[in-house]
Amino acid sequence: MVEKITSYRFDRLDQTLCQLNKEDCAIIAGGTDVMVLHKSRRGVPPKIPKPIVFIDHLSELKRVYQMDKDLHIGACCTYSELLENPIIPIPLKKAIKTIAAPAIRNRGTLGGNICNASPAGDTLPLLYVYNAKLLLRSVNGDRVVAIRDFIQGVRRIQREPGEILTEIILPSVLEEGAHVVFEKVGNRNADAIAKVGFAGYIRLNGPRIDEVRLCFGAVGPTMVRSIDIEKKLQGKMIPLADADISQVVADFGKIIKPIDDHRSTALYRKTVALNLLRYFLSMKHM
Repeated sequence: MVEKITSYRFDRLDQTLCQLNKEDCAIIAGGTDVMVLHKSRRGVPPKIPKPIVFIDHLSELKRVYQMDKDLHIGACCTYSELLENPIIPIPLKKAIKTIAAPAIRNRGTLGGNICNASPAGDTLPLLYVYNAKLLLRSVNGDRVVAIRDFIQGVRRIQREPGEILTEIILPSVLEEGAHVVFEKVGNRNADAIAKVGFAGYIRLNGPRIDEVRLCFGAVGPTMVRSIDIEKKLQGKMIPLADADISQVVADFGKIIKPIDDHRSTALYRKTVALNLLRYFLSMKHM
């Protein structure tokens, strides 16, 4: 006999939050991560140990809008919807195109990719270099947390009981003047889990570096970024001296700590990550 699962699908966000305040529930948007996480043997329904709340249909979680130079993205926007939206930055669209197959992109959501907190999350290195902030809402109100503080480990996030991630905020992402690069290395261009992910952000004042941000995915339990290392490049002139590039590569070499698994080896991951970093720092950024 198939076990019954209690599920809820409310018309409004406030109703959903009220239910989450009463009962600990599993939240499902696209379900592309949740269903895999709880999968059973073939032909047997997934065993989800909690009641389910569906949120993918809530209009409050599907908005994309600009406020000043900040971009606000609803947590339940699917990847396909973001690809079609004209104000989504091109580097983010490039990252989205590397995610799985079209069927998954039609269901999977940006908020889900964040809350799944996989070290190989495809969009995460880019969201880190965009300094993404996350708006979380509960019956007690809103709070904003930086993505680097929200993701605490493998599938560990700082979501309080009763909260829903409602928006991803990309500060100043619509300002001109920054050059952003995203690279994913996998067995295929898409439909494959990343062996290594890399995102680089650089803002120049003429040939002088005002700010640089560097982040790696799939080479540690969370995204690997170091503001201390990044600051060493502030004020340097483009093109960077070989000695400056080598120093930054060596510094990241000390904190990038990948593992061997069925997709790749630690040595390969580290070598590729540092090569991507060296290539980015060697670019003219014109």
